[in-house]
Amino acid sequence: MSLSVDQFLAQAQTLPIIDVRSPGEFAHAHIPGAVNIPLFDNEERALVGTKYKKAGKDSAVLLGLDLIGTKMSGFVRESRRLNPNGREVLVHCWRGGMRSGSFAWLLNTAGVRADILEGGYKAYRNTVLESFTQPRNLIVLGGKTGSGKTDILKALAAQGEQILDLEGLAHHKGSSYGAIGQLPQPATEQFENKIHNALTDLDRNDGPRMNEGQANRRIWIEDESRNVGTCFVPRAFWAQMRAAPVAFVDVPKPVRIERLVREYTGISHNLLVEATTRIQKRLGGKATQDALAALAQNDYATVADLTLSYYDKAYLHGLSERDPQTVYTLPIVDDDPAQTARQLIEWANTRVASNVSL
Repeated sequence: MSLSVDQFLAQAQTLPIIDVRSPGEFAHAHIPGAVNIPLFDNEERALVGTKYKKAGKDSAVLLGLDLIGTKMSGFVRESRRLNPNGREVLVHCWRGGMRSGSFAWLLNTAGVRADILEGGYKAYRNTVLESFTQPRNLIVLGGKTGSGKTDILKALAAQGEQILDLEGLAHHKGSSYGAIGQLPQPATEQFENKIHNALTDLDRNDGPRMNEGQANRRIWIEDESRNVGTCFVPRAFWAQMRAAPVAFVDVPKPVRIERLVREYTGISHNLLVEATTRIQKRLGGKATQDALAALAQNDYATVADLTLSYYDKAYLHGLSERDPQTVYTLPIVDDDPAQTARQLIEWANTRVASNVSL
């Protein structure tokens, strides 16, 4: 059976997804949670594509059959292992054409029910991009570098709030130092898929509402540049972030320095030197030299102090470009994410009770 994107993703809540595209296609980007069982490997896909261009569809199909002939039993075994009891899976390729159709036919013949995605991964991507235009009830969590915004987001989640952790999805903390200790970053396309997946998992039916008639629970999201490392936030979603109200946690610099020292102590000296050198033009020659000298002495507090002078100015400049009426400042004394989260929730609930749009 051929399923629409919405039907396919709904079924994927309980059924495994098999992506039969080549390993290269899958590695670049895929539906989160999908398993790659490629009909053709990278080289075979190139051969079939070349045959199609030079000799036509019939010749390409025959070559494809030659290439997969000895692999068919393996396809069935791998697919059965994904759902050994239910014997039911979901299958897709790039356009929902011959690759997924052939694979699904094989599985159905072997007693494994396989439904395919109508339009394939391409249709899924269209749905992903369109979803970012849908209005969301966002609250942007702002704060200077070292304010502990990620921990505050986690504390908000622990207290029942909905969050979207862009830095976690991007495997990057945003600054020049943001990739240190993180997994390799996904391609922007995969980052978009992960954002869509995370938003889909959020509950939009209960809780505080944005406006009358809109059952749209608020979502807390950290204030970010459009790029998080090498990943770019979808433009339509980014526009909503820029228009959303900001809860700015104003944490004293000494508290932020202490947090940054905790986070970066013990990290590779060379990585810290590289990250500091990358911002030399913005930091200035003298400050960069002083920071590198402090690093050589393992004086992380001085490094944090020097680099925060740049990052604070950059962040406050970005904040100044927002409508001041949409920015709420919460002065913070102690580095206590749970307490900060409680104060933010109280503020947000007061805004809702006062019929102020969030």
